[in-house]
Amino acid sequence: MVETQRFEISMKGQGDARDITEKVAAAVSASRARAGTVTVFVVGSTAAVTTIEFEPGAVVDLNRMFERLAPRHEQYQHHFRWGDDNGSSHVRAALLGPSITVPLVDGGLTLGTWQQLTLVEFDTRPRRREIVVQIVGE
Repeated sequence: MVETQRFEISMKGQGDARDITEKVAAAVSASRARAGTVTVFVVGSTAAVTTIEFEPGAVVDLNRMFERLAPRHEQYQHHFRWGDDNGSSHVRAALLGPSITVPLVDGGLTLGTWQQLTLVEFDTRPRRREIVVQIVGE
């Protein structure tokens, strides 16, 4: 079976992060799948999905790391092409990636105790993000 579900989340802009574990788990539960894989994908080129211990310090550390790797106020060729300011957003999202796949075992997500599914916003303005959850299993 393949089942696809979607949900939306309003994000505040670059640096915002949200724990989406419960929403993904609810989609898995609704599917009634017991074994397989779950892919979580954010639609758009300036956000990403990962796992992290979702606590304020870890989120700050993640954002600090991205500021060092792709500083917001650098000059990006993307700015010249489109006349906007989100070149760092595209670079950051490309580094982290738009999706993650999690094994589904006994009807549940196979996540560690301190491992939460996390949506990370990199765009420089508030955005409404569509999350696609695709369950492949039985």
